[in-house]
Amino acid sequence: MRILGIDPGLLHTGWAVIDVNGAQYRYVASGVILPKTALPLPARLAIIFRGVDELCDKFSPDACSIEITFVNKNPQTTLALGHARAASIVAVANRDIPIFEYEPNVIKKALTSAGHADKEQVYKMVRMLLPAANPKTADESDAIAIALTHANMTRFKF
Repeated sequence: MRILGIDPGLLHTGWAVIDVNGAQYRYVASGVILPKTALPLPARLAIIFRGVDELCDKFSPDACSIEITFVNKNPQTTLALGHARAASIVAVANRDIPIFEYEPNVIKKALTSAGHADKEQVYKMVRMLLPAANPKTADESDAIAIALTHANMTRFKF
């Protein structure tokens, strides 16, 4: 099974592709979609949509896992993140690829056994589980973690 993991964001949308065969995980690729901050919101969303669509085209994932947006103190920030998430979801759903959603604490717990792990702990577990992965940003590392979470959840049928 090939999994596309997405960490949505208006400034940085992290993505990762892993292959899963039973308990064997193989890193395929990862990166970040970077819409220009000077662009208006609709243009940035279009860049995210097209970027995720191209990833689906290039890597042909069997499933997609995506982080659920947490509620921020600022409702405008939550809404903006929701837009980026929606652009990613529509790009994947448009291809009839199943989408699985995970809360940030579930992702952290699935990888580190601690629901409130920090980004450094998540990064270390990503590197431990997939030594070939060398994420350059937290968004990329988080996307790999999201893909690994779905691999674990599917394997153990949570």
